[in-house]
Amino acid sequence: MTQFALTVSCPSTRGIVAAIANFLTDMNCNLMDSSQFDDTETGQFFMRISFGMGDATTLDYLAQAFDDIAQGFNMTFAFHDDGLKTKAIIMVSRFGHCLNDLLYRSRIGALPIEIVGVISNHMEYQKVVVNEDIPFHHIKVTKENKPQAEAAIMNVVEDTGAELIVLARYMQILSDEMCQKMSGRIINIHHSFLPSFKGANPYKQAFERGVKLIGATSHYVTADLDEGPIIEQDIIRVTHAQSANDYVSLGRDVESQVLARAIHAHANHRVFLNGNKTIVFPASPGAYASERMG
Repeated sequence: MTQFALTVSCPSTRGIVAAIANFLTDMNCNLMDSSQFDDTETGQFFMRISFGMGDATTLDYLAQAFDDIAQGFNMTFAFHDDGLKTKAIIMVSRFGHCLNDLLYRSRIGALPIEIVGVISNHMEYQKVVVNEDIPFHHIKVTKENKPQAEAAIMNVVEDTGAELIVLARYMQILSDEMCQKMSGRIINIHHSFLPSFKGANPYKQAFERGVKLIGATSHYVTADLDEGPIIEQDIIRVTHAQSANDYVSLGRDVESQVLARAIHAHANHRVFLNGNKTIVFPASPGAYASERMG
């Protein structure tokens, strides 16, 4: 039996869970897993439910049949086939640790994404990407050509049918227009020293200040630089006995793992936008194990 998922967000009220469960049961679906959260501050309800169904039923049919219930509760909802991979574009500049990690995880099936292209404003990783049989697009970005460069980026996104853009240490600021057009579909990664250590060599700055924790944050991209809704974070301890180079190495490991977990959650439809925050439902034990692989 193929596994599917239903994601729902709506104003909180009585009867939502019962209505959804009864609907799926009436449709001869087998309920397999469920996560829900009632945000008492915003009055919003969020739910993700996994289910199996027979070959005679389609997701389109379920969506049409579910529409009356959705309207009654003012729901935003979507049905998902968990067997389909999310098409993703990876964007990178000159730091390749996250790119290499994502290429590997995708290749071995640890991430439910299909990388349909890699875009870079430099040429360093062309060979690495092409060797994976993935199209590489070199799009140079300058102050003078930024609108044209972003138009070229969006052409690649549209031509490939990409549903997600991953900024894997892409060191260019996206325009407000692009952020708004791709709202909820661009994920970024950066060190968690902000706002303390800005600019170049943040790990060297952190070393010189004797920090004891190195962290990374992955978030959705908005027009507010590095302030979008957070999806995933992690930290690792460091000591006075470690060097600035150790900080860099450890920081890159944390960045790679945090970004992979954020993408895994997004691609499995476990992330819900909730104003300036996110609701992230936990993965099943097996999936979580693959996320934690470092």
